[in-house]
Amino acid sequence: MIGSLRGNVLHKAPGETLIDVQGIGYEVLTPLSAFDRLPDAGNEAQLYVSESMGMYGGGVTLYGFLSLEEKEIFLLLREIPGTGAKKALDYLDKIVKSAPDFRRAILEKDGRTLVGLFGFTPKTADKMIAALKDKIAGLRIAGREKWAQAAAPTSAAEAIAALLALGYRESDARSAVDRLPSSAQSSTPELVREALKLLG
Repeated sequence: MIGSLRGNVLHKAPGETLIDVQGIGYEVLTPLSAFDRLPDAGNEAQLYVSESMGMYGGGVTLYGFLSLEEKEIFLLLREIPGTGAKKALDYLDKIVKSAPDFRRAILEKDGRTLVGLFGFTPKTADKMIAALKDKIAGLRIAGREKWAQAAAPTSAAEAIAALLALGYRESDARSAVDRLPSSAQSSTPELVREALKLLG
């Protein structure tokens, strides 16, 4: 079983990387969020790998991550009922914004944070909490939470929802709110006003 690969990047594209290891080129599927963090072609990279066998044949697919933490989160997500490897990659792309906040939300059964800040549907949030609440405590996650516990499920999430209602794209709305230095202390109307200034 392949656990990691270190070699030269031959080619990278959003969602996939071709890496040369001693003359053998490995095609590895990677999270979209890894694209900008991967070195350019010709430079060395290390990927932590998880192998997945297709349910209906088709051989082994390699999934690669830039840290052991991301690989472990991916493997944990695979334990959610009905979650295949590609769906787990999609989930991971949302979680890497703040893995410590994700863990806290699961442990506290805080579905509002999972919906409001990470963009999961209520149904998916409930499935995640049910599947992971007894497993995620032991997961090694570095870094600190980005959002204050009291503010995350209320003012910030509500500000994002208000911006969506005004017609802004979800990614733009989240980015604007995340960039506000006073998000932990501000009310929802204040956050919306400040975010609108950033959005132009």
